Amino acid sequence: MPLEPVPAIVQKSWSELTTVELYEIIKLRTDVFFVEQRVDESELDRRDREASTVHLWIPGENGDVAAYLRVLRDEIAEYGDAHRLPGRVVVGAAYRGRGLAQLLLARVVELFGAEPMLLHSQSYIQSLYAAFGFVVVGDEFVEGGISHRTMFRAST
Repeated sequence: MPLEPVPAIVQKSWSELTTVELYEIIKLRTDVFFVEQRVDESELDRRDREASTVHLWIPGENGDVAAYLRVLRDEIAEYGDAHRLPGRVVVGAAYRGRGLAQLLLARVVELFGAEPMLLHSQSYIQSLYAAFGFVVVGDEFVEGGISHRTMFRAST
């Protein structure tokens, strides 16, 4: 049985995104977070447009976006420094079970592993992040109508 080729990961800043790429990213995030998961908070938070935000995605087979995440940069007082925040991690229903989220997270660790990282994981998927060195800090909380855990990864 031949091995599947490793999907290409696209990395861009806001100013580099085309309107078609932006549409496909927003469509995926909306389809999953609002239609499927019924998140009750605004999807468009203006963080996508920040100069330091990095958009990473795997193109789909039909011109769509199969999997996506963004990485923000923030000052987080309780952890004492600037941190990278991987978020909006999403895989389209037709592309699940292929390890695409893991590929994106591996790229984030490759790019930013020397920096501390913090994220809010949906509780049911925290093992995905734990595999990349993130550990749970604090109690479970509800964000967007879904149970989450804050997870931290120290710099390497």
